[in-house]
Amino acid sequence: MIRYGFNIRTRHGQRVENILIMAPSQDDAERRLRQMYHHCVIVDCQEQSVPRRLEPLDVDSIIGLISAGMSSAQESGTQ
Repeated sequence: MIRYGFNIRTRHGQRVENILIMAPSQDDAERRLRQMYHHCVIVDCQEQSVPRRLEPLDVDSIIGLISAGMSSAQESGTQ
C-alpha cells in the first residue's frame, strides 16, 4: 500500500492540508478523497510507500503485550 498526502481547497475555498489516505493507487486515493470532499481542488499530492509487516500478529503475541502492559501498570500503582 502507498500513503498519499493531499493538500486541497474545498469548494468553499477553505484550504485543508495533510489529508492522509492509504490506497493501492493514486486514482483510488483521489476517488476516496472526493467522496469526503465533493468538488475539491487538489493543490498538492505526495506519495510515500509504507513498508509491510514482516511478522503477522498472533494471539500469543497480543496476549503477551497486554500482560506486559498490565503488570507494569500494577507495579506503578495505576490500573
